[in-house]
Amino acid sequence: MNSRKVSWIWLVIVVALLSLGLNVWLITDNRTPNRTAVSSAQAVKESYTCPMHPTIIQDHPGDCPLCGMKLIKMDGVSNAQETSTGKGEKKILFYRSPMDPRQTSPAPRKDEMGMDYIPVYESETTGGGSTVANRAEVTIDPSRQQLIGLRTAPVTHSELSAKWRTVGRVQTDPTKVRRVNVKVTGYVERIHVNFIGQPVKRGEPLFTLYSPELLTAQREYLLALNKRESYSENGAAVRDSMMIVAARQKLKLWDVSESQINRLEETGEIVKALTIVSPVTGIVTAKNIVEGSTLNMGDTPYEVTDLSMVWVLADAYQTDAARAKVGLEAEISLASLPNHTYSGIVDFIDPVLDPVSRTYKIRININNTNLELKPEMFAEVLFQGSAHEALIIPADAIIPSGRGNMVFVAVGDGKFQPRSVILGEKSGDQVEVLEGVREGELVVTRANFLIDSESSLRAALSAAGGAE
Repeated sequence: MNSRKVSWIWLVIVVALLSLGLNVWLITDNRTPNRTAVSSAQAVKESYTCPMHPTIIQDHPGDCPLCGMKLIKMDGVSNAQETSTGKGEKKILFYRSPMDPRQTSPAPRKDEMGMDYIPVYESETTGGGSTVANRAEVTIDPSRQQLIGLRTAPVTHSELSAKWRTVGRVQTDPTKVRRVNVKVTGYVERIHVNFIGQPVKRGEPLFTLYSPELLTAQREYLLALNKRESYSENGAAVRDSMMIVAARQKLKLWDVSESQINRLEETGEIVKALTIVSPVTGIVTAKNIVEGSTLNMGDTPYEVTDLSMVWVLADAYQTDAARAKVGLEAEISLASLPNHTYSGIVDFIDPVLDPVSRTYKIRININNTNLELKPEMFAEVLFQGSAHEALIIPADAIIPSGRGNMVFVAVGDGKFQPRSVILGEKSGDQVEVLEGVREGELVVTRANFLIDSESSLRAALSAAGGAE
């Protein structure tokens, strides 16, 4: 009886142990999927990409090898997801070098510098309707657009002002410059105008000149006057009258003033040194004598310039040739006179282009009676042309290309298409577009050079894919 009880006890113990083992096995089996999920999560790695070149993907932070921008962190992507080509996922066509898009490979590999080749997907090798050679359509998601500061502006149809600005320089009017010269040899006894820049009026004395020839001319004139009084015959009177006229004319030709001749005739006294006066009102711009100087026939001791009228010579480029016309109104402003503008009219356009500066001169006459405009001053010139209706875009949207100009047009869904454009006139920060865009379309005005870089890269990838 005791042995039978012992057998039952052992049987119960064995059954309990078997049940416990079965439960442990079931629990372990149920936990296996969780461990698989954990290992799968660990397989997901951190990835970093360039905001401008999304094909650049690295497993560590750094800079983009193409543009130098700092890489940003992406959502975790498993190795299986990167290479899979299942439904709804990108298809990898080939791999390319991160430094040279022309170097491609059908399988993953490293370049000479040890950098991993970048996968090229099917969607990245399409041109997207580009009208520009060596450029392709670019797709940029909204988050990257915000990151790179992308901005767009609409193409508008409005009135384009024909105003355009350039720089100019104030110059003296050469027709207002007068040089004082001497017709006889003499010696300077006294100077009345002592420095350059001194204003003078017409008829004011400049200097006194002693000349033996002038003394002789005065004696001849007095002698002719005396002979006229001593003869009464008609023939002799006529002859003497002719001598008087000739002697008087000789003094005038030697720049002796009318008042000096009249005084000589009234007093009969010969003046040792005659005074030479200014022929015009203006500013002394040259002085070549001192007291005691010897002057020969033809010397120019003074130069007097009338600055009541001056020229502004504006620089115009050959692209402005169609807008520059005689009679065009212009406004001139100077940094030294910020609250004042001068008005003038274009009266001459230089027919010859300067080969050095590649500009030609536009001449504007300006009234300068208050003498505020001084020769050699720099000025800003605003030409007032006639306005006209046109398609207008901001000048910041224009990207010069090898064969002309282009813009990037937003075509929707984050896509930007390069377009060749033909430009017309420019007014300030607005440019007329003759061909290439339509009213209402959006053109990129900021970050367009970054987009141009990506577009050029996509076109190179497309060419490399076609070569493969």
